[in-house]
Amino acid sequence: MAGEPLIGHAIRAAQASLLLTTFLTTTDDAEIAEVAQRLGSPVLRRPAELASDDASVISVLLHAVEHAEQKSGVPYPIILLLQPTSPMRTGGDIDAVIEMLAEDPTLESVISVCRVEDSHPARMYRFDAEGLMVPVWPEWETARRQEMPVVYHRNGALYACRRDVLMERHTIMGEKKRAYVMPRDCCANIDDEVDILFADLLMRRWKRSTHECSHPEC
Repeated sequence: MAGEPLIGHAIRAAQASLLLTTFLTTTDDAEIAEVAQRLGSPVLRRPAELASDDASVISVLLHAVEHAEQKSGVPYPIILLLQPTSPMRTGGDIDAVIEMLAEDPTLESVISVCRVEDSHPARMYRFDAEGLMVPVWPEWETARRQEMPVVYHRNGALYACRRDVLMERHTIMGEKKRAYVMPRDCCANIDDEVDILFADLLMRRWKRSTHECSHPEC
């Protein structure tokens, strides 16, 4: 992705953060483990039960945090998930999310989002039992774009939560959560080959412009 292994973008961002006290790469794959170690990330090898297609992200996070806390001997008050498949983030983004949680003790989670433009839920449909189109948001189905309510989409780049939200409630989506709004150009979430092509183009352009961009939303 833009000349670097996909896992590398997550590792570089973690390394650039001023507030993260530790990070690691969790994987069952030997090649990913080798690349992560070469790029300077500690690696935690996942057991077989956490490497299947139906293993949950939460179970992987619980395993990683338990390992990290056992090794360090201290609990981590804030946990972050940096998904390699959403590579467009910086160390500054990580620090901003941590600061949001640190500044508001009542906040349970912070999640990165991008503003939705053309793929607005007002233009989305499901099919009923007869195959007819049913609008997802009926009251806005015929609205002009300028009239549609502003909505945001999770871009997958940053999930942060307090320790008890993950370790006790087994979620990263606390009840009281706040959005960290990122520019639309940071909305690259890779699920298939088409996403890879699109994300590579976005990443190359984004890497050229990040030194000029200081957020919020550029």
